[in-house]
Amino acid sequence: MFSKVLSPEQIERIHNASLEILERVGVVVPHDEVFGRFADAGAKVDRKARRVWISADLVMQSLDQAGKQFTIYGRDISRKAEFGCGGRNYGSIAGEASWLDEVGKQRRYASLDDVATACRLADALEYLTISGAMSDPHEIPVKFRCVEVLATMVRNTTKPVGFWLYDRASTRYLVEMAIALRGDEQTATEFPLWHPFLEPISPLRFPFDGIDLLFETARLNLPVPVGPMAQMGLSAPGTMAGTMALENAEILAGLCITQLVRPGTPVGYVGICHAFDMRTTQMIFAGPEQAIFGVAMTQMGKHYGLPVGINVGLTDSKRPDAQAGLETAATLMLGAAAGADIFGGMGICGVDQASSPDMLVMQHEVISYVESAMREIDVTDETLGLDVIEEAGPGGIFIDRMHTAEHFRNELWFPQLLDRDYYQAWLDGGAKTMENRCREKKEHLLKTHEVEPLADEQRQVLDKIVAEARRDLAK
Repeated sequence: MFSKVLSPEQIERIHNASLEILERVGVVVPHDEVFGRFADAGAKVDRKARRVWISADLVMQSLDQAGKQFTIYGRDISRKAEFGCGGRNYGSIAGEASWLDEVGKQRRYASLDDVATACRLADALEYLTISGAMSDPHEIPVKFRCVEVLATMVRNTTKPVGFWLYDRASTRYLVEMAIALRGDEQTATEFPLWHPFLEPISPLRFPFDGIDLLFETARLNLPVPVGPMAQMGLSAPGTMAGTMALENAEILAGLCITQLVRPGTPVGYVGICHAFDMRTTQMIFAGPEQAIFGVAMTQMGKHYGLPVGINVGLTDSKRPDAQAGLETAATLMLGAAAGADIFGGMGICGVDQASSPDMLVMQHEVISYVESAMREIDVTDETLGLDVIEEAGPGGIFIDRMHTAEHFRNELWFPQLLDRDYYQAWLDGGAKTMENRCREKKEHLLKTHEVEPLADEQRQVLDKIVAEARRDLAK
């Protein structure tokens, strides 16, 4: 089941336009080591401006080198997210500056306690394969914040985790933490728990720290998803084709960087361009343009044979209401049908306005719906049911047949939050809205779900690494 918006000819035109951008315009690479490696690889460079013009040959060579499949594993290695293997993954957002305790109320700064809450909730939600921190804790100094976050995450979920990395110095402790959890460096390399995220700054620039920390994660050959967020009409041309050509060029440039740091590094193609709302002067998370971008960028990434991540399943709404349901479902269904590997950022309230556990619960219901809609239909002699049709005959019924009893549980999707009651039953139950039901489910899961605890030895090692990071990085 694949949806498409680009023809093969259009894919080729966008690809060629991206190569022309890299050859004619180039990118800014502020990292001396990687800049030098570009020069050694034959790229045209301007040392003063730190500008690199990348040839089509270097791009294609890097594509050939890059790993096209990877898996990240939870603390429990049976809980995993596979990329480039034909499946779908879902993750809560890696972190937001603000947190929303109650829908429609004031936001507050996110905290480390919120990281624990987010991970326990994600651990309980069946269809989330990656537990995101959802919080960028305000009270923790930024120099060692990611170390504290990772330690808190692995205490509160056994799933693979997603969070924001900061710089090379702090990443060194994250790598040591991964080795400690797995027992040795070889096992940590074989079963990665997390990965970095290289985000070019549109248009056509790269962050120093985002590149620099890859020299630490390369020690474990961690996969590197590359994902700029070009905005149509603001940081990219005011057309969908131009925006995709620019976004694609930035991803290809990022892929080249990963291969210059360590040849063979597995790479993810994260096509998360967005439109820019000229009325509100805010990025659009979930308009029809985003559905088109999601499908088209999936086609581009698959054209290169890479696993693909896209920003669909999100919403511009501030609460889990009708708008949120429409936007989440419409964009996610099309993205899933296009064949993308991961749909991230679940649990965001509006356009990066805050993290909302209530919104995450609502989006999880949509994910469950989409996954059911994507199932394969079983067509066999048994499921065709010719015998039971003959038994019932014209005018007969099937609700009392053993065939129905044996099959309906596998054939029907049963919602946990959507309302299917008779009107009076709904009224007698308190006439609850989707928001009511999301809040109640969130509270129930946080109250009842228990996460398998860390072994005492692992907990002590993590505490030691966190203490060392606090001491050394706070200087």
